[in-house]
Amino acid sequence: MSIEATLGEAAIEQKLEQFLVVLAVSLSVATLSQIFSWFRQIPYTLLLVIVGLGLAFVDIRLVNLSPELILEIFLPPLLFEAAWNIRWQNLKRNLLPVTLFAVVGVVISVLGIALALNQFTDLPLPIALLVGASLAATDPVSVVALFRQLGAGERLTVLMEGESLFNDGVAVVAFGLLVGIPLGIEDFSVTTTITRFFTFVGIGIGVGSLIGFGISYLTQRFDLPLVEQSLTLVSAYGTYLITEELGGSGVIGVVTVGLILGNFGSRIGMNPRTRLLVSDFWEFLAFFVNSIVFLLIGDRIDIASLGDSLDLILVAIASLLVTRAIVIYGLGGLSNVLANTQIGWREQTVLLWGGLRGSVTIALALSVPAALQGRQEIIETVFGVVLFTLLVQGLTIRIFLQKLNLIGDQPQRQRYSEALARRVALKRVLQYLSETELSPEIEPDYYRYQQELVQEQLQSVEEEIETLQNEYPQLRSLTMEQLREQLLDIEADTYAEFIRTGRLNRNLSPLLQETLADEPDINSD
Repeated sequence: MSIEATLGEAAIEQKLEQFLVVLAVSLSVATLSQIFSWFRQIPYTLLLVIVGLGLAFVDIRLVNLSPELILEIFLPPLLFEAAWNIRWQNLKRNLLPVTLFAVVGVVISVLGIALALNQFTDLPLPIALLVGASLAATDPVSVVALFRQLGAGERLTVLMEGESLFNDGVAVVAFGLLVGIPLGIEDFSVTTTITRFFTFVGIGIGVGSLIGFGISYLTQRFDLPLVEQSLTLVSAYGTYLITEELGGSGVIGVVTVGLILGNFGSRIGMNPRTRLLVSDFWEFLAFFVNSIVFLLIGDRIDIASLGDSLDLILVAIASLLVTRAIVIYGLGGLSNVLANTQIGWREQTVLLWGGLRGSVTIALALSVPAALQGRQEIIETVFGVVLFTLLVQGLTIRIFLQKLNLIGDQPQRQRYSEALARRVALKRVLQYLSETELSPEIEPDYYRYQQELVQEQLQSVEEEIETLQNEYPQLRSLTMEQLREQLLDIEADTYAEFIRTGRLNRNLSPLLQETLADEPDINSD
C-alpha cells in the first residue's frame, strides 16, 4: 500500500473519529437538557454553544468549521426544513412585513452597521460593508424553538421564521456582491448591483420553482414513501448546487423548492402517511444538523482573540441593535399603515430582541478570501457579535415573552388536538367492530368486550374534550380550523386521484380555498 493511500485512510479515520466525538457531545447535551429541569430553561442550541465555548476554553478543538461545510452541506437541509413547515396561507397573510424585513431590512442593516463601524473605528468602509452583510443574516432557530415550547402565537413564529428564510438569501446575495470591492476586482455601481441582485434572486426562484413543481407532479404518479422522502432530500441539495452553478442564489432556490413541496407537492402528490414520514425525517435531520452546527460555532470561537477587537465588537453590537430597532419598528409600522397588518409593539419588541445571528453569519465571515487585508478583523467582530446575540439575547428572550404576556395556549392546543384525534380514531375502531363480520374463531362475547373497552376510552376522551373547552373556550375555533383543512385535503386528494387514474391531465386550483378564506368569523361577535 502506497504512502499516499495510508495517509488518506488515516485522515478519513481521524475525521470519522472527530465526527463521532461531535455527535456524542451533541447527544449528551440533548439528553442532559431533558433530564435536569434547570437545563430545560435554556434553549437546546444555546446549550450547545455554551458547551462548545467550554471545550474551546480548555483548548479542546473538535473539528475545523469550514464555510463550505456550512454553506453546502449544513445550510440546505436547515433552510428546506424551515420552508417545508411554513404554511403558505400563514406566510401569505404576513408577506408584506416579511418582505420588508427581509429585503429593505437587510439594506438598512448592512448600511447602518457599516457606516457606524467606519465612523467610530478605523475600519475601512469596504471592510465594514462586509461585516454589515455578514451580520444582516438572522438565525432564530433557538428563538423559534422556544416560541413553540412556550406556546407563543403562530403569527409571531411565522414573522420570525419567514423573515429569516428570505433574509438569509438576501444577505448571502448582498455579501457576494460586496466581497469583490475591497479586493479591487469590482467597482460599486448602484445599477450593476441592483441588476446582479435581481439576477441572483430570479435564477434562484426559477430553478427552485422548476424542481419543486417537477417533483410535485412526479410524485403524483406513484406512491412510494421512501422514494418520495429521498426526492425531497435530493431536491434540497440539488437545487442549491444547480442554482449556485448557474450563478444564482442557492439559498433562495432551496427556500423556494421547500415552500412548493411543503405546501403544494405534499398535498397533491403524497398521501397523509407519506407526508408524516417526510415531516418526521426532516425534523430529525434539522435536529441533527443544528446539533453539530451550534456546537461547532462555540468550539470555533477564540475568546482570547476577541479581546483584541473589543472596540469593533461593541460598536457592531450597538449599531446592530439600533438598525434592528429601525427595521422592526419602522418597517413594522409601515406595514401596519399599508396593509393593516396590526403588528403590535409587543410583537415588534420580541422580533427586535429575537433577531439572533448564527451559522450563516459565521459561514459568511469565514468565507472572506484569505488574501483580503482586514479578514481577521471581520472574523473577530462577527464572532463577538454572534456570541452576544446567542448568549445575551438568546438567554433573555424568554423574559421578554413573559413580561410582554405573549406566551400563548399552544400546550393546551396540542393537548386538545390530540384529544380530537383520539376521538376520531376510537370512533373508527367502533365502526369497524360494528360493521365487521364476526369470525367463527372468535367468541361474540369477546367482540362485545372489545366494544365496551373502546366505548369507555371514548367516553374518557369526550370528557377531556369537554373539560378543555370549558376551561379554554378559544379552543373551539381549533375544531373549525381542522374542518377547513380537512375539506381542502379532501378536495386536493380527489384531484390527485383523478390525475393518477388518467381522468385529469393537470391539477386544478383549489376551489374551496378562497371561499373558506373569505367566510365570516363566527367567533368575532
